[in-house]
Amino acid sequence: MCGPASLVFAQQPAKPAEVSEQVVYEVASELRCVVCQNLSVADSPSEMAGQMRAIVRERLRAGESPAQVRAYFVDKYGDWILLAPPRRGFTLLVWVVPYVMALLGIVLVAVLVTRWTRRQPAAPPAIDPAMRERIRREMEQEP
Repeated sequence: MCGPASLVFAQQPAKPAEVSEQVVYEVASELRCVVCQNLSVADSPSEMAGQMRAIVRERLRAGESPAQVRAYFVDKYGDWILLAPPRRGFTLLVWVVPYVMALLGIVLVAVLVTRWTRRQPAAPPAIDPAMRERIRREMEQEP
C-alpha cells in the first residue's frame, strides 16, 4: 500500500543521532583553540572554542566519525589545529628528537661515570735523589 500517507512518512528527515558529551569532549580535547592557542577546544573558555565544540557536536550528530570531524578542522586550519602533531613528515621530528636526546644524555652520563670509576690513582710525584737524601738527613736530625 503506497498511498499518500506512506509518502509523507518517507519524506520526514531522520532524527539526529544522540551524541555522548564524552565523545564531543574527546574530539574537542584534541583540537587547539584558535584564540587561546595553548588550550584545547574542550578546555578553553573562549566564545570561539564554544562555537567549535558546537560544530564538533553537530557533525557527530550528522553521523560523521571522530576522525572525519578532526579531518574537517585540519582541512580548514591545517595540522596546526591538532594539539598533537601527526606522526609523519617533518613533524615526526617532534616525536623522535626528545627520545633521541634523552638516549644521548643517558649514554653520555654512562661514558663519563665509566671513565671516572676506571681512572687509575695517580702515581706519587718522582723525587730526585738529591731531594730524597736531604729529607732523610732532616728526619735523622730531629730529636
